[in-house]
Amino acid sequence: MVARAHTVAFEGVQARPVEVQCAVTPGVPAFSIVGLPDKAVSEARDRVRTALTSLAIALPSKRITVNLAPADLPKVGSHFDLPIALGLLAALDILPKDAIAQTVALGELSLDGDLLPVVGALPAAMAAADEDRILICPRASGAEAAWVSACTVIGAGNLLDIVRHFSGANVLEPATPGEITPNSTSRDLRDVKGQERAKRALEIAAAGRHHLMMIGPPGSGKSMMAARLPGILPPLTPIEALETSMVHSIAGLLTDGGISRTRPFREPHHTASMAALIGGGRTAQPGEISLAHNGVLFMDEFPEFPRGVLETLRQPIETGEVMVSRANAHIRYPARFLLVAAANPCKCGYLTDPAQACSRAPNCGEDYLGRISGPLMDRFDLRLEVPPVGFADLDLPASGDTSAEVAARVAAARAVQEARFAGHEELRTNADAEGQCLDEIATPDEEGRALLTRAADRFALTARGYHRVLRVARTIADLDDSPDVCRPHVAEALSYRLLTAKES
Repeated sequence: MVARAHTVAFEGVQARPVEVQCAVTPGVPAFSIVGLPDKAVSEARDRVRTALTSLAIALPSKRITVNLAPADLPKVGSHFDLPIALGLLAALDILPKDAIAQTVALGELSLDGDLLPVVGALPAAMAAADEDRILICPRASGAEAAWVSACTVIGAGNLLDIVRHFSGANVLEPATPGEITPNSTSRDLRDVKGQERAKRALEIAAAGRHHLMMIGPPGSGKSMMAARLPGILPPLTPIEALETSMVHSIAGLLTDGGISRTRPFREPHHTASMAALIGGGRTAQPGEISLAHNGVLFMDEFPEFPRGVLETLRQPIETGEVMVSRANAHIRYPARFLLVAAANPCKCGYLTDPAQACSRAPNCGEDYLGRISGPLMDRFDLRLEVPPVGFADLDLPASGDTSAEVAARVAAARAVQEARFAGHEELRTNADAEGQCLDEIATPDEEGRALLTRAADRFALTARGYHRVLRVARTIADLDDSPDVCRPHVAEALSYRLLTAKES
């Protein structure tokens, strides 16, 4: 008779159901696993055999066949150890078949029967809830999976605990969710001396999730301001926290089952490969743009990134997701991030600094910023120059609003957008609006429309650039608590369309 257990195989952040079919039949003694297992899954037979031996359970001298259905779905990872062991124990009538068939299990077995934590417990719990099954996982992964309230999660320390649980000798208590990781950042926007215009652009970017490009000489505060952006962003909503945590769960970045309400801040180095930024590898793991989902992706020294890597950002910026295509996998990951890029005006960095004249001006700047293509530059809503800060400004006391004060204004603007897009699940901020929806919410008054039309003709704005100005103007109006987009809002939005050599 065939005993059945259930587990999952991961395709991006999606957990695909997998049925583990175990049969113990007469024949030449063997232990085979079929159903497109990878090397880690194939090695499970040795870990399972040894773990059962540690419980004084000897496998019979028969033919043991484990089939992972559907057979055409690749099975990757060590989390198949536990469901294979449970299915085998049910086939040997040590555990009740009906009870095992009503569970979803994942976990890696050590040789002494202990359960080791695995990645993907949160998506697995979502899949178990959809199938109305109980999830059994290592105790270290239980706090993470327990965030799915619709699923009962049982966390066990070893295989013996599970045997005792199903036999009724020692019933395990359901796992409880981990702690919400507090925001421990001490970086305050008020620490930035001068740069009031750049701080205003940072506030607008945070309020409407507008992509921001800062160009300025070394030491002007670009990285310093970008590092303070998470401090003015509103906390993740419950839905956003779950989305972000599922990606981090697949990547193995959740610690102690805790879920953070702080928006992620990722800052890859300019030597990062395309696979590291976009996602990839043998199993198509999420890249930096997906790990920054619902948060900030800060790319310092933007022109120093390889041209091919930069160009791959164009599609995720527009669609909010990325398709990682490999020979053996086609995985879709979410990638709705706020891109903040920083760049020097030229290779030496002092093209715009009158105190330190660039020896190769203006060709140095044209060649350096020319590494950023026009279509990619056009996708930045806010583009501005960040001038150097004088020594006199550095001696002045801290001035301007604190991060808490700016965050309050940003939260108020986000609340307006949440109410505005209440009937549209795919829209969350003004940066997401397009088509008829954008026309309805961001059509300026007559003076604003006239100004925008003249600017579009004068500076040859593309259709994309035209619409991005409208989105930024709508956000500025939200910060001003104005129901209408007026001429001053359009004028300020236009002022952030930094002219480059390609557009002048």
